[in-house]
Amino acid sequence: MKKEKIVALVAHDNMKHDLAQWVDWNWATLLKTKLVCTGTTGKLVAKTLEERRGEDKISQLDILMLKSGPLGGDQQLGSMIAEGKVDALIFFWDPMQAQPHDVDVKALLRLATLYNVPTAINRSSADFIISSPLFTSEEYVAEVKDYKAYIERTLYLK
Repeated sequence: MKKEKIVALVAHDNMKHDLAQWVDWNWATLLKTKLVCTGTTGKLVAKTLEERRGEDKISQLDILMLKSGPLGGDQQLGSMIAEGKVDALIFFWDPMQAQPHDVDVKALLRLATLYNVPTAINRSSADFIISSPLFTSEEYVAEVKDYKAYIERTLYLK
């Protein structure tokens, strides 16, 4: 991880209000990062930070907006994770409601796990990640498992 972190923010519809509150609470730290957001979550995050920006004369917002999750945003974000372009994933998911794009969500969480990206799935875990000394450190090198043997395995086809 570099000093300037790239943080992905995602929230299911019923959790967007919670994420907006979390962003408002952590705005000062988040403004020191580059943010990547899916669809409407990104619009909500930008609105929350813009309101803070007006109050506190914050100079600049750095938010990359992807497509909405069900329209491919989860897959775009997964691609960024696979390319090493995301340092942390904050994903407020709704455990009480099935999502029409559950397979995409599962794939996104699988990639975050595969590439050892710190992942928060609720406010408490997000608070722990963002307040960790490792989050604000100059450099942190995450161990990523070597999958060379998996990639080079021989498949026996009949």
